[in-house]
Amino acid sequence: MKWSEVCIHTTNEAVEPISNILHESGASGVVIEDPQDMLKERESFFGEVYELNPDDYPDEGVYVKAYIPMNSFLNETVQEIKQSVTNLTAFNIDIGQNEVTINEIEEEDWATAWKQYYKPVKISDRITIIPTWESYTPVSSDELIIEMDPGMAFGTGTHPTTVLSIQALERFIQPHSTVIDVGAGSGVLSVASVLLGADYVYAYDLDDVAVKSTSINAELNQVEQQVLSRQNDLLDGVDVQADLIVSNILAEVIVKFTDQAFKLLNQGGLFVTAGIIEGKKELVKQNLISVGFEIIETNKMEDWISIIARKP
Repeated sequence: MKWSEVCIHTTNEAVEPISNILHESGASGVVIEDPQDMLKERESFFGEVYELNPDDYPDEGVYVKAYIPMNSFLNETVQEIKQSVTNLTAFNIDIGQNEVTINEIEEEDWATAWKQYYKPVKISDRITIIPTWESYTPVSSDELIIEMDPGMAFGTGTHPTTVLSIQALERFIQPHSTVIDVGAGSGVLSVASVLLGADYVYAYDLDDVAVKSTSINAELNQVEQQVLSRQNDLLDGVDVQADLIVSNILAEVIVKFTDQAFKLLNQGGLFVTAGIIEGKKELVKQNLISVGFEIIETNKMEDWISIIARKP
């Protein structure tokens, strides 16, 4: 399939309304190329930004790009986009140069181009995550390698919330333990748990794509016999007794099943939670305490919080 890349050269002020126009025109997402991004200080530790090319950015202003399927209505769609952007001046919005260019993109090129931005990343003392398409030689004898085939749905496991979760697993998982991974996503925490000594991990996710992704990544890392990936709504109906439960999802979701987590944990078991923004930290802490947990550790990375709680 062929796609048309619609690129609008505009201003920072116009990015949001133009993005909305593109969404309403059938684009499923937009790309914003702002030269200021190259001036920001970033921690490449997380592997989220790699080797930005100055040639991809305008000297001034911003590129807003969208990808629209090429069909018989394309010309009409582009003309409507141009008119809608021009109309923004009626709302006193500076649209800058307002240059619109069109490029033809092959789907296979577009679908794989994102891979260039993901490289091997060491995210804890022992664990390094590598995309399946990258070669990597371990730098120490005790280094644990997790291969990931993230597709375009769940990322490569290098987000700060995942890093916080894996660092907690590395410090707290005991040999031969049973782990429950709630909201497993790509399965990176499930795989890490086995590599760090767990005997079995029960990986649950409501999204069928996530369930399949977890199974694929477990097999890639040769732990498919120890990672049991199942479709499930949080911990509803689960009766597995665990030594550790890990959940890297939103704070608002975590508080929905803390009581179930408490019941399923063995005495002294740990509940590792992440995906919590700073403003929701107290909400989660108080909820955990209210069902009987003891808070033993709170960690922060960028704007994200991880809370480790123990069942007495």
